Amino acid sequence: MRGLKSLRGALAMAADYTAPVADLRFCLEHLCNLEELATRPGFEEATPDMIAAVLEEAGRFAGEVLGPLNWDGDRQGAQLIDGKVQLADGFAEAYAQFVDNGWPALDGPTDFGGQGMPKAVGTAVNEMWHSANMAFALGPMLTQGAIDAVESHADEALRATYLEKMVSGEWSGTMNLTEPQAGSDLSAVRSKAVPEGDHYRISGQKIFITWGEHEAAENIVHLVLARLPDAPEGTRGISLFLVPKYLVNEDGSRGELNDLRAVSLEHKLGIHASPTCVMSFGDEGGAVGYLVGEENKGLACMFTMMNAARLGVGLQGVSIGERAYQAAASYAKERVQGGAPGHQGRVAIIEHADVRRMLLTMRALVEAGRALSLVAQAAFDRVATAADEDERKAQQARVDLLTPIVKAWATENGQEVASLGVQVHGGMGYIEETGAAQHLRDARITTIYEGTTGIQALDLVGRKTLRDGGVAMRALVAEMHGLIAELEADGKVADLAEPYSRAVAQAEAGLAWLLEHGAEDPEVPASVAVPYLMLQGTVCGAWVMTRAALAASRELASGGDDEAFLHAKLVTARFYLDHVAPRATAFLATVEAGSRGIGDLASEAF
Repeated sequence: MRGLKSLRGALAMAADYTAPVADLRFCLEHLCNLEELATRPGFEEATPDMIAAVLEEAGRFAGEVLGPLNWDGDRQGAQLIDGKVQLADGFAEAYAQFVDNGWPALDGPTDFGGQGMPKAVGTAVNEMWHSANMAFALGPMLTQGAIDAVESHADEALRATYLEKMVSGEWSGTMNLTEPQAGSDLSAVRSKAVPEGDHYRISGQKIFITWGEHEAAENIVHLVLARLPDAPEGTRGISLFLVPKYLVNEDGSRGELNDLRAVSLEHKLGIHASPTCVMSFGDEGGAVGYLVGEENKGLACMFTMMNAARLGVGLQGVSIGERAYQAAASYAKERVQGGAPGHQGRVAIIEHADVRRMLLTMRALVEAGRALSLVAQAAFDRVATAADEDERKAQQARVDLLTPIVKAWATENGQEVASLGVQVHGGMGYIEETGAAQHLRDARITTIYEGTTGIQALDLVGRKTLRDGGVAMRALVAEMHGLIAELEADGKVADLAEPYSRAVAQAEAGLAWLLEHGAEDPEVPASVAVPYLMLQGTVCGAWVMTRAALAASRELASGGDDEAFLHAKLVTARFYLDHVAPRATAFLATVEAGSRGIGDLASEAF
């Protein structure tokens, strides 16, 4: 049996990861317009040559250091022993190397020791970390979100005390939102904050805290939602507090342990090596915390972190899909089974048409998700460096619109890709040692945490479409329309004009239907939200894949160096438009069905 010669061979396959440096670089240069970004204040060092070197080195670290820990980390998991988290073997050492190499500071603010690279570049690098080892990468991802929240909303003293060591990675960060009784309804948060001099005493319990306790970093900076004694009910009465694991002395050194602890670790379906904690604050009188932002406006401050995390989780869908795709493609080239038209004797299963269909579906969904994630982050970079208020508002509207799409659509696709990876492996995909099952288990959480697919869809329909009368979505659709003439004028990709224009028409029709019917029936927005999001996500995928095809065609015409890579871009884009984009038609039909049937069955009949 050539496909799985031995258990040792299977384990080697599970550990292997090669960073898709060429595609990441292509997206940054041609879809994010890296050359233009590098002309903006603060981004002058983000030249194509510099970024190429960064991507190569990050790919090496991901493949050689983080990747080999992934499968063993899943089997061993994190453990809570005497109140302290024991990470899986090699994780603490890898984190120390990660910090020593300066990776946490790559796109961090220069005022606090960061390198100030564009977020789009940081996102490209973060994809590698998550593909190589999602359980490891969750820690730095949450720290980055905490940095954003502290930098944007904390006072000067807190920023001076905490940000430099958070940016360097010496100290990590977490997000403490929900509680056992609250779930996604943060209006039900009960944790308390009592004023005491220049600080507050925090008490309460928080659940699902990613990397809430560990010894890899010297300190952990918890951002905690809690209520003041006189706070109003609901989300309007929530404040945000910075609560360090260890208090900080006046000279900046680490002080005594604060009144907080991890009381248990969640036993999860996947990401076993990531310590997901139940945190208890104030068991012995109250943990010392510091107000971030204004009293009773903590949720708005936390949304800075949550939105960064939502884009990061969308990227996780891409990342785990890339890892699953690589494993499936490698296996399909090795596994010999049956015959295929045009071949004599038994063949590797990659020669079977249905296996190729699955692999191309995986590849197309991953490349589309990657491109859309990077384009969203490039818009974020342009918000930060906008030349005037009009540009800032336009780019912010684009970020706001794409955030729920990237988070939900890319993670739903990540699950599909990971599931197809198991299918390509056949029976061996159901065996843990190949690693295919781990990708599927790890991917499953991505559509849930940081806001479920349904929550993202409601955000897209309500805040991002109906609230502004569809202005932001119309602007994106108009931009999509602009590519049709470019396709028709390019002989290599002119055949894409028809399927692409058909997909854009579906997005436009879905928007028009929602705007017409969304206010008539209060049940409609919630009933159609998810198919509407999946419709727009599918068409956004067509948009970025079409842009990639146009760029590849132009590179080929000008004598681009890597002809095989550019040809593959054209093939993958064509496959997406022929085999993935038609899903938009079905999603539109579901949207236009409105709320029919959804409320017809009595609750007790379920």
